Amino acid sequence: MPTATEPSTSARTAAGKAGYVLAPGATRKEALAKLTEKIAASNRGILVPCAQGSVAAYLTYWLDTVAVHHLRENAHTRYTTCVNRYLIPGLGKKKLTKLTAKDIRAWLNQLRTTCQCCTRGIDARRGQPHCCAAGQCCHKLLSPLTLNYVHSVLKSALEHAVREEEIPRNVARNVRTGTPRPRRFEPLTTAESHRLRALFELALHTGLRKGERLGLRWEDLDLDAGTAAIRRTLQRTSAGGLTPLPTKTRASERRIALPTRCVQSLKLHREQQRREREAAGTTWQHSRHVFTTTQGSPIDPTNLTRAFTTLLRNAGLRRIRFHDVRHSTATLLLEQGVELVVIKELLGHAHIGVTATVYAHVRLRLQRDAIDTLSTALDSPDTTETARSNGDEPPSCDALVR
Repeated sequence: MPTATEPSTSARTAAGKAGYVLAPGATRKEALAKLTEKIAASNRGILVPCAQGSVAAYLTYWLDTVAVHHLRENAHTRYTTCVNRYLIPGLGKKKLTKLTAKDIRAWLNQLRTTCQCCTRGIDARRGQPHCCAAGQCCHKLLSPLTLNYVHSVLKSALEHAVREEEIPRNVARNVRTGTPRPRRFEPLTTAESHRLRALFELALHTGLRKGERLGLRWEDLDLDAGTAAIRRTLQRTSAGGLTPLPTKTRASERRIALPTRCVQSLKLHREQQRREREAAGTTWQHSRHVFTTTQGSPIDPTNLTRAFTTLLRNAGLRRIRFHDVRHSTATLLLEQGVELVVIKELLGHAHIGVTATVYAHVRLRLQRDAIDTLSTALDSPDTTETARSNGDEPPSCDALVR
């Protein structure tokens, strides 16, 4: 086997140092083949992860050379924030091959019980500290959803390390964080008139994601047939600004039916947009989007959220997240007895399990209502009297169910 002293076996690792890289294999031939592949990657300027290096070095390599090619820009930004804020400070100094499930469990427990104002120095940067820097800890803890997300990012990184044969197994999979309870939300049932009323009505009646609504173009709509084709989502990226991107998943690319009310409001919106185009004249931007600014340019998702919050405040309605409008659609459909598979297709979830998990508490409440209704029927006076008069005869169905 080649030794560490042979120049041909050196490669630049994720830690930035040139040195011998172990290429494991069942035979000498396989080991040499793996080593040659890594040396070639190093010569092309690609950092080679070193199993003897730190967790921080591998996470940096994984973000820069692997995740960046498989994630959307916004998702990659969230992963990077998670790695730099939680993973590297907590586990970064440990050796990749020495990381154990016990280490991860202890780190997660520390995250779960540590005030973030203290750990990240948030309070110290405030103009007037009112937490740790002032001697009064507010115990601002991470939510179970955030903990679960941080754990999932670590699992993804270690899973790739297993595929690259840097470590024998993914020890993060041996740590259970529990299933986080879905975030509670209050359904929205009313909306105020607005320039973008058609957009808000479409949101409430169809449950489309914000980016999907903003990404709609007129050629996606068939108002005569009452359908809409969901082909893209509009998002802001640091590189390209407002950019149309593919839908979140393959299942998200779908065709949905539009209710009559939405078809009517979209026709009115089309006439309104025509008047705005005439008023703008040569300054009009022909983006072909259904929902635009008064100058024809696509609407920034952040500006839409801001307008929605202002609308709620002016109407005297409770403040909710824009995404809660989507939840309102699913909740109202469930309460009307619509099948879960239909709601899954309308929302564009990849799997029906996602729909069932998010709205489990709604389904449980509906089950409880149904059971209470049945109990009332079973406990009715007619049922009791029928049971007494017939002796051992079972009560009739008419007596049990009204």
